Amino acid sequence: MGDHTDYNDGFVLPVAIDRWCTVEVAVAEGDRVHARSAQFPDVADLPRDGGEPRTTEPAWARFVGGVLATLAQAGHRVPPLELAVDSTVPPGSGLSSSSALAVATTLACADAAGLVPDRVVDRVTLARLALAAEVRATGVPGGLMDQLASLHGRAGHALLIDCRVPAIEAIPIATGVAIVVVHSGVTRTLAGSEYAARRAECEAVAARLGLVALRDASPEQVAHEPRARHVVAENARVLATADALPRGDLAELGALLLASHASLRDDYGVSTPELDLLVELLVEAGAPGARLTGAGFGGCVVALVQRNHADDIAAKTARRYQEQTGLVPLAFVARAVDGAVLER
Repeated sequence: MGDHTDYNDGFVLPVAIDRWCTVEVAVAEGDRVHARSAQFPDVADLPRDGGEPRTTEPAWARFVGGVLATLAQAGHRVPPLELAVDSTVPPGSGLSSSSALAVATTLACADAAGLVPDRVVDRVTLARLALAAEVRATGVPGGLMDQLASLHGRAGHALLIDCRVPAIEAIPIATGVAIVVVHSGVTRTLAGSEYAARRAECEAVAARLGLVALRDASPEQVAHEPRARHVVAENARVLATADALPRGDLAELGALLLASHASLRDDYGVSTPELDLLVELLVEAGAPGARLTGAGFGGCVVALVQRNHADDIAAKTARRYQEQTGLVPLAFVARAVDGAVLER
């Protein structure tokens, strides 16, 4: 819960799930950084300062270039390295595959540059470095939620994050509640979406109201501003969800998820017909509620369901969605897991 609230200094409630991005590092000869991916054939050859990340080829390596450039700008140039990347996070799904890559690469390269995570540099700083790397790679002015979730995830918990501070509180997920994720089969890239435009609209409303950010707006102030109305209402839904989640109140959680999806669809304008259909099908299959997850414009929906019904709900939804659209979805039950670690 909480999409498009992070860059408005708001509240978010993400979960680190059991999909992984790993970066293996070895010191290399020469004066370059070479990166290869198990998912793509081409090897990237980059200068140690990252060069110009947005023109790096292959395109996936722009995030590596962004990390190298961000560290170099902060005075931490990495040694020559060989990087091997592997990922089970579906790309273009709204499950933060780009942030997973940026965080894993930042952890690995920061350590290679002498910024030992959790000793020399804290995880909030690492999250900010990973975000800066993503912005360098894509030009999209994202928020900090995904990076913080990736670095601070805790097994069996969601994270209530106050993005203004930031402050992070682990919220237990009731044992009877399961997370069902369904990928619509429609991929998206934020660089080709209206993400930046939405952020600019929010900042414009805050400026007109004389506020630092929409975090400080009241419902009355934004009653006639759809984009801002979503942000203010979503902040309230995040806090309500954090209260209901440990209690396992699926009726309340379902209503909050559906209200969030309606707000993202109607006020924020980031849903698609495929995402709307998946929400409907999940509810018909027995989910108390569902919503799109991530920035929107494609990708995944998420539902909270009774644990003993989760596999059946996921399978029924996937089957009916494929029958109605011809698209092949990816449906799975996700676990909340610990965040990124550095292994030597």
